[in-house]
Amino acid sequence: MRHHHRSHHAVRIIAGRLRGSRLQVAEREGLRPTPDRVRETVFNWLAPWIEGARCLDLFAGTGALGIEALSRGAAQCTFLETAPDLVRALRDNLARLQVDNAEVVQCDALAWLARPGVAVDVAFVDPPFAHELWNPVLHALEHGRWLRDGAFVHVEAPATLALTPPPNWQLHREGRAGAVRFVLYRRAAADPLS
Repeated sequence: MRHHHRSHHAVRIIAGRLRGSRLQVAEREGLRPTPDRVRETVFNWLAPWIEGARCLDLFAGTGALGIEALSRGAAQCTFLETAPDLVRALRDNLARLQVDNAEVVQCDALAWLARPGVAVDVAFVDPPFAHELWNPVLHALEHGRWLRDGAFVHVEAPATLALTPPPNWQLHREGRAGAVRFVLYRRAAADPLS
């Protein structure tokens, strides 16, 4: 009897104090852990700023992006995820890796962004590709004052999607991996006159 729906694969942490640690990942429709090569590139871009940063991983899934940030010296990360099994797996992985500067919240990212919170230095936006969440989330981050001045926002999206970030965000770096475009924006202070 085959339990193919229970098969697991692992995501590896690339660098930092948790380097080489594996995150167990349940096979799940629409779950696309960020490929190692993309994560490596993004964290090379973020290297000067990640130490001591407060992070927000908005569609955490495996938590690979936020855990990579913590491994590389980020001060804290809040992981948001709607699926109960992924939330459970993420909490288990964090406990096993003895990561205690992390919070996992089972909630909808847009609902979370609609309430007041503590501004972060780095936000990761990698929503399920089936949902049109990118632009609403980018604007909710800005309008809800979730980002400090100079904060970075990492976005993964289909290469064909037109991203329309808030006008005070600057494109810092971008890359392509197959059909996926990954973009790092940097937030400038909003124009006080606008």
